[in-house]
Amino acid sequence: MTIVLRTEGLARRFGALEAVAGVSLALPRGARHALIGPNGAGKTTLVNLLTGALVPSAGEVWLGEERITRLGQHARVKRGLARTFQINTLFAGLSVLESVTLAILEREGRAAEWRRPVARYGEDVDEAMELLASLNLAEDAARRTATLAYGRQRLLEIALALASRPRILLLDEPAAGIPAAESGEVFGAIAALPPSVSVLFIEHDMGLVFRFAERITVLAQGRVLAEGAPDEIRRDERVRAVYLGSDHE
Repeated sequence: MTIVLRTEGLARRFGALEAVAGVSLALPRGARHALIGPNGAGKTTLVNLLTGALVPSAGEVWLGEERITRLGQHARVKRGLARTFQINTLFAGLSVLESVTLAILEREGRAAEWRRPVARYGEDVDEAMELLASLNLAEDAARRTATLAYGRQRLLEIALALASRPRILLLDEPAAGIPAAESGEVFGAIAALPPSVSVLFIEHDMGLVFRFAERITVLAQGRVLAEGAPDEIRRDERVRAVYLGSDHE
């Protein structure tokens, strides 16, 4: 088993508050791994530590065999670590195709030469269209981003992250704010990603978690409470006591 991302004793303090406390986590190649827990458990803080948005108070982060604990966010993206956010951050005034083409140009270090229309960027447009088709967004290519339904915007955000050709994709509540009828489409697209992309996602909808995750880590008060396959987590009395309740028997 090839481990593509791991932490050792990762911690982050905000004054007297220890938001993440000694978390050790290993993500294998091709993983579909969920991170769950009650509000305030430290999930988003942990993702921010993985991406370099926050500097740890203690512990280490490894990308493959490279220690990246002190690398900045941009350098981590260049090494294959991409993320989405709980609240999406999109180019509202651009078309869907323009947005993804621009993200591809950024990956190649050519974003400064961006000029519309996109027809000038033949191979980049072809790549962008292939990516949109893989996420069932090709029919929206010409639409302005701001006009998309929210679920389609979440798919576009995933497309923008994938445009960097990541090895690891971190998703912070990809189904947040999406009607139930559309959330399955978002997670279906995530499940269909190639095994070359390892996925760690935060999600509160346990139906989606148990349907799509192959492994689950449960955080509580900044610490790992439990980790295992979905059936193990479903039966874990500690997890049911602090988070699941009796609804997932």
